[in-house]
Amino acid sequence: MKDEPPIRHMFGLGDLSQAGSIVTVAAGDEERARLALWAGVAQVPAFVAQVELRRLTRTSFSYDAELKADVVQSCVVTLEPVASHIAKHIVRELHFSPRPRVDGGELTLSAGDDEVPEEITSLDYDLAGPLLEEFLLAIDPYPRKQGVSFEPPADQADPSESPFAVLKQLDEPG
Repeated sequence: MKDEPPIRHMFGLGDLSQAGSIVTVAAGDEERARLALWAGVAQVPAFVAQVELRRLTRTSFSYDAELKADVVQSCVVTLEPVASHIAKHIVRELHFSPRPRVDGGELTLSAGDDEVPEEITSLDYDLAGPLLEEFLLAIDPYPRKQGVSFEPPADQADPSESPFAVLKQLDEPG
């Protein structure tokens, strides 16, 4: 994977009203080709999201997105193409802090806190960032074509010749 994100969609959160905004983030042909290379998959035929933004306070914002993407990968057994569909609901709370906490600050979490606000240092926010993170996490690391399973080769060596059998013989008094 490369460091530069394949998709960017900047949005000025400072201009967001109390009513909020709905933004569509869709990848074109070139962006999907870069996304496939970046994610290490054969193809990304579709990548589109509806992002709903709301201002919660003067410095806090709600990010609520529905991501839909199609991915084509190589089967880990046969190397044939395997198509899959990704549908993710992504919710984040963004907190604007112009100066990042250097010392870690005072952030207290309890055991029930699953989500904490994401601290951002600029009101110019890349809406594609969370989409790309969740997209990568949703990709199957070991895709298999339906009905395919791995079968070890039938001509396996004698189990007594395995490295563990040799080690066991070294341990035996002889």
